[in-house]
Amino acid sequence: MAGSKYPQFDRSRLIIKPLAERVHDLPLTRWMSLDEPTAEFTHPDLATIAQRLAAAKQKKASRILMMGAHLLRAGTNRHIIDMMERGAITHIAMNGAGAIHDYEVARIGATTESVARYIRSGEFGLWKETGELNDWIVEAAKLQLGLGENVGRRIEESNYPHKDLSVIAAAYRLSVPITVHVGIGYDILHEHPNCDGAGLGEASYRDFLIFAAAVENLESGVMLSFGSAIMAPEVYLKALAMSRNVAHQHGKHVRDFTTAVFDLVPIQGDIHHELTKADPGYYFRPHKTILVRTVADGGSSFYFCGDHRATFPALRRAYVGLV
Repeated sequence: MAGSKYPQFDRSRLIIKPLAERVHDLPLTRWMSLDEPTAEFTHPDLATIAQRLAAAKQKKASRILMMGAHLLRAGTNRHIIDMMERGAITHIAMNGAGAIHDYEVARIGATTESVARYIRSGEFGLWKETGELNDWIVEAAKLQLGLGENVGRRIEESNYPHKDLSVIAAAYRLSVPITVHVGIGYDILHEHPNCDGAGLGEASYRDFLIFAAAVENLESGVMLSFGSAIMAPEVYLKALAMSRNVAHQHGKHVRDFTTAVFDLVPIQGDIHHELTKADPGYYFRPHKTILVRTVADGGSSFYFCGDHRATFPALRRAYVGLV
């Protein structure tokens, strides 16, 4: 049998408009310089995370940053790039929205549209230049590159006026693997007529395998999660299972490492114990997955509640103060 028996949306009917016609919620002024004052954030455990990043660097263990797109939207790009340049971060994992915001900032110096405004007119997400990422994703699949790797290569080789703000380009330049973990239908790219599901799946799955290789080296390392309630805990969980499966076959283990979650959600009670299923907080995956279950046999975990615009610069300052 060839083809589905169900009707499909005909994407050729869509009107795709240039980014110049979009009102951007986040202009270039949103992105902080390294010496710009930030909102104060203090926490007694912040120095511990900085120390463990430094120790992991000495041991050549993985220092992984998993992030939601809000960390970029907070304007912290220069801080993330600086941490890569200092060797504090050896791998970055982000969702598809992160790649979109990074690309738009590099290309036009602005990003983010009002969902409330553009969903009414049916224009939300349908912007011509952003759709170019779909072509790069197909290219990544053909070249057998990761999605993040090829996007980083393309931005780095471009003449985009603000590519110095691109975390993905900086990662490519520094040979720091950056992986993009997508879900079909989650991102505005998937609305576009040039979106190729097979290429998207192949390139992003290659990124998952690149990420899993980084998790294999997590013993004595650090895994940071900033503002990712679904992607980070779920992708990390599967990669850790794969890594432990192989390690156990060789009499080794991946259990003595540090995890730290930075988010806006207040966690009630002891962060090192799961809540009951009757408590809605039980379903906050970073808590039960990153802070409890995956470090239960030897690791340690920390939680920091605060605005990313304050917490990531504070972590960087703590690290810089050590090295």
